[in-house]
Amino acid sequence: MAENQQDQAQFALQRIYVKDLSFESPKSPEMFQAQWQPEVKLDLNTTNRLLHDDMYEVVLSLTITVQNGSEEEKETAFLAEVQQAGVFLVKGLGDDELHRTLGAFCPNILFPYAREAIDNLVLRGSFPPLMLAPVNFDALYLQAREQQEATVN
Repeated sequence: MAENQQDQAQFALQRIYVKDLSFESPKSPEMFQAQWQPEVKLDLNTTNRLLHDDMYEVVLSLTITVQNGSEEEKETAFLAEVQQAGVFLVKGLGDDELHRTLGAFCPNILFPYAREAIDNLVLRGSFPPLMLAPVNFDALYLQAREQQEATVN
């Protein structure tokens, strides 16, 4: 019976933290006087690594570049970056389940924290709030796996 309990899958969030945080507003204060017609670009990435035993660090990196102005004269209003990280205990999963947990489930947990950090940075930079739309990490994970398999074959 005890051996059966050891084989059961376990998942536990140990810690959530900001690993890196950055905000740049190269054209302020002039940008505050321009008509606000922002164009938002979001880049995101996830990485993970085994810390020890069944403890993993997962890092969700978001880079938001906001440009403002007419099509001919776009200027960077601000650039905000956050690396939101977490330490997770993940035990008793097969390889596919482990990769999916680290590549999709954990980033889903980290995203609201990263979104809040970005929104806070933008407000402190004196720009209008920036609420990022939810991200479907399951779909992104499956897309990345398909691309990886296509390059292998």
